[in-house]
Amino acid sequence: MSTVESLVGEWLPLPDVAEILDISITRVHSLIEERSLVALRVGERNIRSVPAAFILDGQVVDSLRGTIVVLADAGYSDADLVTWLFTADESLRGRPVDALREGRKTEIRRRAQTLAW
Repeated sequence: MSTVESLVGEWLPLPDVAEILDISITRVHSLIEERSLVALRVGERNIRSVPAAFILDGQVVDSLRGTIVVLADAGYSDADLVTWLFTADESLRGRPVDALREGRKTEIRRRAQTLAW
């Protein structure tokens, strides 16, 4: 198991994401292309999957897309940005992904923007 796989813990294969969000699998692919979601190949079968924490109450975490874009613009690969989002930070009292789920997007985006410098 890779570091990013173990950091995230729970992963959802794309068909499961479609079912949870009540959308088609092609729409899930569009969300990934639009950078609203990030999918990585994980597990023994190397299946494209999304971190379960990216979904909250049957919807994609609202502030996720902008944060993904900021991190990607800073040069982060998909694996690197997922690692950053799921790595605990004592100054945040948790992980950046948890702060996003709690609605603290300004603080997380500000931190993400500083990574580009």
